[in-house]
Amino acid sequence: MPVSIGILLQFQLGLSFVLMSLIAVVSGLLLLFFSFLSSNKKFMLGWLKGFLITILFIGVGGCLSFTKNISNRPAWVGNYFEKGTPLIVTLQENLATKEKSYKALATTEAVYKNNKWQNVEGDVLLYFKKDSTMPNIHYGSQILVTKNITTIVNSGNPGGFNYAQFCSFQDINYQGFLKDGDFIILPTTKTNWFTKWLIDIRTNTLRILKANIHNPDELSIAEALLIGYRDELDRDLVRAYSNTGVVHIIAISGLHLGMIYGLILFLFKPLARFKWSKIVKPITIIFVLWMFSFIAGMAPSILRSAIMFSCIAVGESFGKKSNIYNGLALSAFIILIMSPFSLWDVGFQLSYSAVLSIVVFSTYVKKWFYFKNKLLAGFWELNSITLSAQVLTLPIVLYHFHQFPTLFLITNIFAVPWSGFILYAELLLLIFSWWHPAANLIGIVTEWMIKVMNKFILNVDGLAFAVWESLQISIPQAIILFIAIIGFSFWIIEKKAKGLLAGLFFTMCFFAIRSIDFIKRNEQQKLIVYNVPSHTAIDLIEGRHYQFIGDSILEEDGFLKNFHIKPSRVLHRINTADSLTDILYRNNFIITKNKTIAIVNAPLNVYQYTSNKIKVDAIIITKSPKIYINQLTQIFDCKQYIFDGSNSMWKINKWAKDCDSLHLQYHTCSLQGAYQMNL
Repeated sequence: MPVSIGILLQFQLGLSFVLMSLIAVVSGLLLLFFSFLSSNKKFMLGWLKGFLITILFIGVGGCLSFTKNISNRPAWVGNYFEKGTPLIVTLQENLATKEKSYKALATTEAVYKNNKWQNVEGDVLLYFKKDSTMPNIHYGSQILVTKNITTIVNSGNPGGFNYAQFCSFQDINYQGFLKDGDFIILPTTKTNWFTKWLIDIRTNTLRILKANIHNPDELSIAEALLIGYRDELDRDLVRAYSNTGVVHIIAISGLHLGMIYGLILFLFKPLARFKWSKIVKPITIIFVLWMFSFIAGMAPSILRSAIMFSCIAVGESFGKKSNIYNGLALSAFIILIMSPFSLWDVGFQLSYSAVLSIVVFSTYVKKWFYFKNKLLAGFWELNSITLSAQVLTLPIVLYHFHQFPTLFLITNIFAVPWSGFILYAELLLLIFSWWHPAANLIGIVTEWMIKVMNKFILNVDGLAFAVWESLQISIPQAIILFIAIIGFSFWIIEKKAKGLLAGLFFTMCFFAIRSIDFIKRNEQQKLIVYNVPSHTAIDLIEGRHYQFIGDSILEEDGFLKNFHIKPSRVLHRINTADSLTDILYRNNFIITKNKTIAIVNAPLNVYQYTSNKIKVDAIIITKSPKIYINQLTQIFDCKQYIFDGSNSMWKINKWAKDCDSLHLQYHTCSLQGAYQMNL
């Protein structure tokens, strides 16, 4: 916890490395001085020792946060790179095929600055335009990029995912959309034998799966389930898994390592009578689990499980039982030392909260019912684990995903054990891949099993009550909800009335904050011009209702709506309406008591030039119309122009220059994010 606090303080407040180091050094020296005190004083000042240890690790966490932030390093590419600057990069993976491009992560090596090559560090996402042939590049290839490298920016839509921060936590701050002529393939390569070996294993695994599982939906689930390869997952299918509470099946986690760990224990069970098995078993467990973790991408949830199972394996080999809480703490500490920004990773948060929740509550939930029948007892034990996991993950799920899967019990009862059989079938497929008749048969069975699971998940997702959507809570609400849960848990487990009082009090605080926000939202009146590439999307908000203006495809329940627009509507707690009371939209004009906004999406011949200009508060230009800003100034009296994401960039740049010359204010959604105006 002190390390986490130090990481948060440094990142949020931008504290310097010198200050955090000073905190760590001073507290460390005071601890050293404390060790020379007499036993009596050590006993009397025992609280001081604990306090100094806490401050020491807060300083350590702050130092980690600063040093692991690549933008704080002198050689960071951002300190030297400018638009159009030549850049040498090395591919860190093979090209992945996307819908309209080939994608790869690359590491920057050098930037051409002041007539010389400057060594730099930092990663960049590269997208190569799809044409008839894939570029002849792969892991280790070095290329010279001459243009079209840009900074990664957020969409800027209200409530939207902070993609730029997500990438920066992985040392990625730039991206490039390249076509022929934008890059030169160099004759040099730069590889690491271990990374190359892992990539070769992943490539061969994907090749085997593709050769024996043919349906795209089933293949994508097989790839995600086995090695965490998610580039080919269908977005609607992923949403169905998320809505039904079983997305953890296709996000490599402790569940998968637990299945593999259980399989190894099962295989070694007949060998328990041999003395050598006590040495070979833990070595095999550790080797297999860590190799699987490396191949699957070393996500925080996998790391946590690998460390914990390794502790269990080593402890059992010495005849000692590991403490689950110590295992959790140790794994979290190691992960934060390696990658302090894992603290922001949703997988990290859910993984630890779920395991802690299961450890704390599963014993008590299991006692709710007793069954003599072993089958029913096992069935209830699985349910008790699923129920227990929801307790401490609830605030995190509500905060990040704004929804709760109401049928998670039903889906997990079937999907968790069924996915275990699928995983074992895939491992069997890899083992017998050399024997084509057996591989084909296993592939057919595996594909059928995944198809059954997909159909079940999609059918459940199709039910109207499968998911409780549009649940918006803030960080303070999430913290208060955690405290309320802890209070109620203390009351139930320890039978202390203080726990009940605390739980009730913080529950009231939670709903009080929620009620205040509802009252605030009932009074809102605003315009939002969203940043959606190649599309027009405008919401007129009045109270808790909105009227949409834009492309009809954005009203369909697909990726564009869910990623760009839905988070804002959840944040503002609004529902659709055919018309609004105090906001009128007619003939491309938005009219309220205080504001008038014009939408221009066609040439100006629809307007009549008059001596009296039309006074408007803002002009929204969409769909790249053939117009000039000086023409608009002859018709409209307006100082604010908004260019949405449906306009081509070359036209936006031209209009921006015109606005600058005419001293007009303008907002470019594709560069500055969504535009908001109170009406």
